[in-house]
Amino acid sequence: MTVLVTGGAGYIGSHMVLRLADAGEQVVVADNLITGFDWAIDGRAVFAEGDVGDMAFVSNLIREHGINEIIHFAGSIVVPESVVNPLKYYANNTATSRNLLEAAVEGGVKHFIFSSTAAVYGMAGLDPVKETAPLDPQSPYGRSKLMTEMMLADVAAAHPITYGVLRYFNVAGADPEGRSGQSTPEATHLIKVAVQTALGQRDHMQIYGTDYDTPDGTCLRDYIHVTDLAEAHALLLDYLRDGNESTTMNCGYGRGYSVRQVVDVVREVSGVNIEAQEVGRRPGDPAAIVAEAEKARATLNWQPKHDDLNEIVTAALNWEKYLRTRNR
Repeated sequence: MTVLVTGGAGYIGSHMVLRLADAGEQVVVADNLITGFDWAIDGRAVFAEGDVGDMAFVSNLIREHGINEIIHFAGSIVVPESVVNPLKYYANNTATSRNLLEAAVEGGVKHFIFSSTAAVYGMAGLDPVKETAPLDPQSPYGRSKLMTEMMLADVAAAHPITYGVLRYFNVAGADPEGRSGQSTPEATHLIKVAVQTALGQRDHMQIYGTDYDTPDGTCLRDYIHVTDLAEAHALLLDYLRDGNESTTMNCGYGRGYSVRQVVDVVREVSGVNIEAQEVGRRPGDPAAIVAEAEKARATLNWQPKHDDLNEIVTAALNWEKYLRTRNR
């Protein structure tokens, strides 16, 4: 069996490729390299540069490599950008996924795993959110992802394909062996920005909103190590291969850290008293979003191995140091 990983030159996708290749899987990566990097793709995978919304391109890959399964990461992910440029997100996320699904159905793909987001829940409140919670995305990003979830359900009802959706929370960290990490220089992920500030690549960072209804007034987020996330995808793929029905699951650790807490951990790990300027809220940011992820643990026997914020920050910091030497 051959697995197609879309967006496999990106942050999460490249870690998925590592996990699959380490297990001896045959992997094909499709990526247009607009935000990804060809050097981030593990050499054991076959790489095809192209747009996964191009049905002819994808159909050819399915035929040429005998692809049975697709793990779909390709897309745009910046919430504030989606608010000011919604059509980009409906094109890159929703329309692209629609075309990819058509090529998958026509090519006889058996299993499809989709990278979704906790943003589908919207303003979920301070308590951990379950998969059964109301779906009320507050941004075009969240809505574009939810639309794809809905398409998957409709397609699976009409065709012999099963799917798995992982709604995950705030992904951070880097491969423990130093093989991949978050490499986009202008990425907006909090931990990425904070460690860049600690290394002097930014003269300061910003804390968006200090008047939320949270213990310290800043947003609460559930940070998940990217390697644990890749493992959850691999277990979900095995679950579908075993003949189980399509499913949707949260993927997080079930505890939240505030922005101020994260900044403090970065200061502690780096030994640098980084400057964090407090500014107003960003549109589309919920006060808190924390996972209730017992379904993934119970159904997949998913057991996170890197669920420690200090470890996550240390891995991100070490990767950023590597990038500085690599880019010289």
